[in-house]
Amino acid sequence: MAVLNSFLIAFSALLPLINPLGSALVFLGLVGDAPSKLYHSLARRVAINNIIFLTVFELLGATILNFFGISLPIVQFAGGMVIAAMGWSVLNEQDASAGSRKKQEETEVRDDTRARDYEQKVFYPFTFPITSGPGTLVALLTVTAHNSSQILSKNIMAHIGVFLAIVVLSVLVYVCYAYAPKITKVIPPSTAHGILRVIAFILLCIGVQIAWNGLSVLIAEVIRP
Repeated sequence: MAVLNSFLIAFSALLPLINPLGSALVFLGLVGDAPSKLYHSLARRVAINNIIFLTVFELLGATILNFFGISLPIVQFAGGMVIAAMGWSVLNEQDASAGSRKKQEETEVRDDTRARDYEQKVFYPFTFPITSGPGTLVALLTVTAHNSSQILSKNIMAHIGVFLAIVVLSVLVYVCYAYAPKITKVIPPSTAHGILRVIAFILLCIGVQIAWNGLSVLIAEVIRP
């Protein structure tokens, strides 16, 4: 029961923040017109990185922040600006169809170079902050604190439940990322282009909101008598 409860809490808290389908549209906008094999390869590596990244942070996040003397408001403020910058970048990209026509003229050597370039971006920015951003990390720390108990067996069960939620969400990320081009084919290109811009704008707003949440706490600490 403890495993199920922690799983449900973690899954419901992280799902809207990771948002596999919405993140897949941002991922598609950054990768663009690429072979299906590259999408599957990147999606698999992002999913694996996401599991490792979130699991390590869930176990050691609070300790790491305390070790470096970093507060949660600082994480929110800095991470929110990063998310906002990513959203702004996608929002101002060129039309996807124009990019596709240009990329069709590229050689296989150029495709190989692109593949290597994208592989270097598997963790940043594909895993962090596109898939799991600062908001996800803060939520994960909150869930961990909520599930913490002085009883060792309950603590272990809670960690297992959170880990299962991370795995399930990462599997959803893999499916959405690997088949992102096919997902967009079920709707007209113009509609997909519009949805991508809306998602990018929402991503920008989320980043600003997260940054403001952290900044408001910092300001309150400064003006507090």
